[in-house]
Amino acid sequence: MSSSLGLTKWLRRIGGVAGLLVLADCAGPPSQMAAVPAGPVSPGQARIWFYRVYDPSLSRNLANVDLNGARAATVSPSGPPVFVDVAPGRYHISPETVGIDTNQTRDVDIGSGQTVYAKILDDPTWVSGGDRTNYQRDTFYVWLMPPQVAQAEMGMPM
Repeated sequence: MSSSLGLTKWLRRIGGVAGLLVLADCAGPPSQMAAVPAGPVSPGQARIWFYRVYDPSLSRNLANVDLNGARAATVSPSGPPVFVDVAPGRYHISPETVGIDTNQTRDVDIGSGQTVYAKILDDPTWVSGGDRTNYQRDTFYVWLMPPQVAQAEMGMPM
């Protein structure tokens, strides 16, 4: 009889801990890390920033982004923005996506010393459905943003 009582107490504790973990996850996104100054763009290089703006109604999946067909960055929905320094030139920015829609990718010509801001957006309803069990798959988009808007959204000093 006492082993049954011990098991019941143990299960209640585990349930309580699991409940606290669920509540902690529902509290919202983790606070974004302070943007560490990236330093100036190296001479003869250009910089592309990738970022997402947290929205609790959208996917919490990571967004992988390619430059000219090669993986360049992985962007978290609630994490800090990331950047890559590249040689000046023409770049095709494309997110890895399940759904195929129009205007998902962008082409940009970037010169030496320039900085481009690429905002990654998500539409989880583009590929969705189900009768008894609903499903949604990420359809990501890239928007090129003006520096003032992007820096404000990323929480960077201007």
